[in-house]
Order: sequence, then structure tokens, then C-alpha cells
Amino acid sequence: MKVSGTPYRTIWLSEDGCTVEIIDQTRLPHEFVIERLETLDDAARAIADMLVRGAPLIGSTAAYGMAVAMHGDATDAGLEKAYEVLYATRPTAVNLRWALDDLKGLLAPLDPDQREAAAYQRAAEIADEDVEICSSLGEHGSELIRDAYAKKGRKEPVNVLTHCNAGWLATVDWGTALAPIYKAHDAGIPVHVWVDETRPRNQGASLTCWELGQHGVPHTLIVDNVGGHLMQHGQVDLCITGTDRTAASGDVCNKIGTYLKALAAQDNGVPFYVALPGPTIDWTLSDGVRDIPIEQRDAKEVTEMTGRTKTGAIETVSIVAEGSGAANYAFDVTPARLVTGLITERGICPASAAGLQGLYPEKESVAV
Repeated sequence: MKVSGTPYRTIWLSEDGCTVEIIDQTRLPHEFVIERLETLDDAARAIADMLVRGAPLIGSTAAYGMAVAMHGDATDAGLEKAYEVLYATRPTAVNLRWALDDLKGLLAPLDPDQREAAAYQRAAEIADEDVEICSSLGEHGSELIRDAYAKKGRKEPVNVLTHCNAGWLATVDWGTALAPIYKAHDAGIPVHVWVDETRPRNQGASLTCWELGQHGVPHTLIVDNVGGHLMQHGQVDLCITGTDRTAASGDVCNKIGTYLKALAAQDNGVPFYVALPGPTIDWTLSDGVRDIPIEQRDAKEVTEMTGRTKTGAIETVSIVAEGSGAANYAFDVTPARLVTGLITERGICPASAAGLQGLYPEKESVAV
């Protein structure tokens, strides 16, 4: 994708062949800053502090983190430490574990002097695979927007509501929930996006609006509680969100507030789709509500807000009375029964064990 006309991925290898560079998403939309990851601790901090976020990008960063770690210490002890340090950064996104298991399985049998080169090669492959997956996912999902446009007589833009950021900033490129929107927009289909602000980190406001603007897609920012009202008044044609982990049953775990949007969509007859790459599916889980761990983050994300003042300074302010506490659940789980369909790189399927198994017959599922 492009930033001010210049093409970027969200993560890439620098010219020195060992340092990894990322876009620091905590500085957006007010500052575009590139951060360098030179050590294992740099990579772990980038994931834990959400300089990078979004399940696919977390997985890719974990893979590159393993490579950077092997550049520093490719011994058996170094490999084990890298796995443990990176695994502890974020508990919800399954891509993190998937990437770490992939790299560890590849590197463990190798001699230490072979591990660094192998790690960098595999990390690059994972990044490239993510771009291909998201591009294909976008093609499949864009058909839903094309169909919605046809149903409207090809006279009015298609209104899509999304939650959090599941665009190219959440992946290596293209995105998940936003990939169908970009593909449709590029194909000349008029589409308008209702962007939830997505409290508490405001990733819709700060990230989704920013990247949609960079791509020229019409969009309107709304507070999180407006979605149901818009649906009641026929102003939403379909919802598309991403997911950080999908159970084999079709239950989806996404940014907190997604479940409430799915409930409103069902009540108003609005199709509710979830876009996900195959590596986001956790085939070991049959009950997402019960089994997916929900990350609880620092209460300051709820009690404080950061923005740019009229003077141009970027300031953080408190929005609660002194002494008030806050709970900060980062994700919720939307049961499969509320999901119209799952958009994947292999096509669109019902949100069910049978639906997923039909697209991924090679996978062993525990779902019944």
C-alpha cells in the first residue's frame, strides 16, 4: 500500500540484511515513524507495546523476531529463550504461536551456524505468504460488495461498517476486513466505510481512517455506539470485521465491541462477515467463548487519551476522576451463530466447523 504515494509494507528487512524495520503504529496518525528492530528485546517490545498489532502482522513480526534473535545467539539456549520471550508478548492472537512453532520446528534440527540464514529466509516467506493470502481474501470478499452494489441498483455507494483496524496496518499488506474494500474501490465500485472509533485505543480513528484516507476510500468516523442506530435506519449494507483468533467451530475473537456489533446486525438483518487468513484459525479449539484467552491490558488505555493539541503538541490526558479504576478487556468472542460468513483466502464459507473444514480439508479439527 502507499503512504503519501510511496509504497510500503508494514514490516521489511533493512539494507544491512539483519535489522528489521517496522512502522510504529503507536505514533499514527500524527507522525509517520519507522522503528528499527535490532535485538530480540526490540521485537518483543514492538509486539507487547503494540508498535505492531493485528494477528497476521504479529505473526510476521514474531518470525522476524526469531531471525533477529538467531543473529545474536543461535545456540539451543538462544533458540529456546527467543521462543519463550516472544510467546509471552500477546496471549490472544494465534498467529503468534503459529509463527513461533513454525520457526522453532524449522530451526531446532539445524546446526547453530545454519539457523540465522534459515530464520531470515523463512520469515521473509511468511511475510510474502501473508501478502498473497490477504490479496486473495480481498478478491473473494470484494464479490460481496459487488453484489451489494448490484442490489442497490448500482446507483448508491455500498456502506460497510467495520470495527478496529483490520487493514494493511494489521497485516504485512492489503489487510483482512479492509482488503475487500480496497479491491472493490480499485475496481471502481463506490464504497463508503463507517469506521468505529474502537475505544479504548482508538485504532479505528487513528489507524483505519488514516489508511483509508491514504488509499482515497470515502469514510466517516463514528463513535462505537452509533453502529446500531445506523443499522436501524438502513445506512449499513454489510459489516466486515477481522479476527485475532477463530475457533474451529467458527467462533471469532476480535477487538472488544465486535460482539455487540454482531448482535445489532442480527437484530436488523444486516449481513455480518468476518475476514480471516487461514493461519488465524485455531484448529485445537472448539468453543471460542470458553477457550480463547482474553488479554487484559493496562487500565491507563481506558483512563487516558492521547492526541494533538491546537499548538501541535502531542499530549496524554486523563479522562476520569482521580482514584477511579478501570478494567481493560482487549477482545471479545462473537459466537458463530451471529456470523453470516467467513471470508478466507480460499473463498467464503459458513461460520461453522463444517464450513471451515470444507475449505481446509487437510486440517484436523476438534470441533463437533
